[in-house]
Amino acid sequence: MENWWSYVLLGIVQGLTEFLPVSSTGHLIIAREFLGIGVEHGLAVDAVLHLATALAVLIYFRKDIAHLVGAFFSWGGGKGIERVDRTLILALILGTIPAVVFGLLGQDFLDSTFRNPTLVAYALIAGSILFFVAERVAMQTKSLTLRSGILIGFFQALALIPGISRSGATISGGLLLGLKREDAARFAFLLSFPVILGAGGLKLFELGGTGVLVASGGVIFLAAFGAFVSGLSAIYFLMRFLKTNTLDIFILYRLLLAALILFFL
Repeated sequence: MENWWSYVLLGIVQGLTEFLPVSSTGHLIIAREFLGIGVEHGLAVDAVLHLATALAVLIYFRKDIAHLVGAFFSWGGGKGIERVDRTLILALILGTIPAVVFGLLGQDFLDSTFRNPTLVAYALIAGSILFFVAERVAMQTKSLTLRSGILIGFFQALALIPGISRSGATISGGLLLGLKREDAARFAFLLSFPVILGAGGLKLFELGGTGVLVASGGVIFLAAFGAFVSGLSAIYFLMRFLKTNTLDIFILYRLLLAALILFFL
């Protein structure tokens, strides 16, 4: 069993980098490699951290999610709902499919192939190029449509590659499709909720009755708490930051991080 602080550190890294456009998986791989932290029961830790960050999304967007759930059941019950709500619901449902399909089909391959610091560095650079292009062509004049929601779902699927970043890829997809930066970020976070929740739930299901969560529950809870608090803070920060700022600072950070990885690791 590693020291408790290593779990807390990974939780904080997970929470911050899950939502800031810098790649959570990439940072976790780098943290374990660079700091020499080998976390026992990694599957259990990853599962709980995913659920903790999903909770952060739920708390921040609780009004939006509650409204959409109510609208969904009203629509299912035959009542009319606003067109914007109908579009958003369908966009979230259909936009989730690409990440689920590619995740089920290719996650094992990606985990075995891309969990390497050098490849993470190259993915950080590739993601930075995507951000740069998205910011330079962004019109920010259009509203979300069903078509744009589905296409943004494919951008989210890019985040299966460690180093790309789920939030960065989806926000960039929204910008490329003409959405306002803040609207793209809001849709990106809402779109991430079912995927993060599903990933965490699937990992917990795979654990079955191993007893890992009981045996290591204390330190895993500390990690989850760190992920939740840092994740919620990251969402608050990014939603406000993107009202008046671009992704350029994150492009610079990612390029510097990639250079450090290639130099030291």
